[in-house]
Amino acid sequence: MSAWIVFVMLAIIAVPAGITLHTVRVAAIIQLTSKNPTPYGYTWSLSLFVIPIAVIGGWLLPSERVRVSKRAFWRTIWVLVPIGFGLDFFFAHSLFVFPNLGATVGIGAPSLGGTVPIEEYAFYFTGFLAVLLIYVWLDDYWLAAYSMADYGNQAAQIRRLLRFHPTSLLAALVLIGLALLYKKFRSPFPEGFPGYFTVLVLGGFAPSMSFFHVARRFINWRAFSLTIFMILLISLFWEATLAVPYGWWGYQQKEMMGLFIGAWAGLPIEAVMVWIAVTYGTTIVYEVVKIWQASGKRARHAFLGSRSN
Repeated sequence: MSAWIVFVMLAIIAVPAGITLHTVRVAAIIQLTSKNPTPYGYTWSLSLFVIPIAVIGGWLLPSERVRVSKRAFWRTIWVLVPIGFGLDFFFAHSLFVFPNLGATVGIGAPSLGGTVPIEEYAFYFTGFLAVLLIYVWLDDYWLAAYSMADYGNQAAQIRRLLRFHPTSLLAALVLIGLALLYKKFRSPFPEGFPGYFTVLVLGGFAPSMSFFHVARRFINWRAFSLTIFMILLISLFWEATLAVPYGWWGYQQKEMMGLFIGAWAGLPIEAVMVWIAVTYGTTIVYEVVKIWQASGKRARHAFLGSRSN
């Protein structure tokens, strides 16, 4: 039931917040009196991820002598970071806009259809690193009492890691279906497809569809819940009060579901969902890699099982 409890915790905050935000009928408009109101703002804002990374990785974990599976940690990062880079490379110009280049150092990075600020790639790298480090710190130290006991023996008993989870697929299809219906019948931009929302749902649920059956027993759900709330706090502060109002980045509105939050400078709901999806997917991938490492089995045997099984 732990996963459902986390969902309820999110809901008891999200539902009243949504009701309250819906009362805003006329969105406030920021009037900028300068062509460059936030010099290097996007660049410096990366410290929202860099400082937690430095403090947790360089001080909190070493000072408490917390033993972390470094191979599982870095393998998770090398799996996930290229996915973030791929989102930028293939979809940046179809999903996002970057109107305020004065908020960056002005170095362009490669992307299909043009270039994007180099900060975009740093954003995804530090983002995944921060999410995973926060979860690891909470799981192995702050909330270690709720982590899996006897992890190695439990991992060794898993016959195969790869097991289809139909509920995750059903949830993904329902969410995409609801987003499509909203876009067609309630959105100010009914044409097209809710592409960004679909990417987020598939990216968040793909690990769940493949590994949730196994991972749910090993995930420290209390650590996960605190991680997701911390990341959401950073994300909403970042996007709703700074990035979107000051043009560090924005969204191609026709590619969104069409549910925009007027009180937050027209922030699309996808901007709230992205870090929920990232934290969920990151946690599952890390635990699966960690189970594989702890089992002592070869990758093929661990993920697909032996022929006798």
